Amino acid sequence: MPRFIIERSVPGLSREAAVDAGRRSVAVLAEMPGIRWIRSYISHVDGKIYCEYDAPSAESIREHARRAGLPVDRISEIALEINPAMFV
Repeated sequence: MPRFIIERSVPGLSREAAVDAGRRSVAVLAEMPGIRWIRSYISHVDGKIYCEYDAPSAESIREHARRAGLPVDRISEIALEINPAMFV
């Protein structure tokens, strides 16, 4: 299944708002079994959340975001995953 990184603008995101967004996301994911949220990273400095998902398509990511009320600035499909252990 393709893997994606989603960039979301969330300036001034509070901890409570992040928790609420996470709960909405999980509720929608229960209705969309073809999508899996892997992890997210929050940058308060940049006002962004970067989320990693497995999904059948970028359009399914957009539909998930629409249903969950989450912003989407950019969706990038991952072509290759590398990590430091590969080079030791």
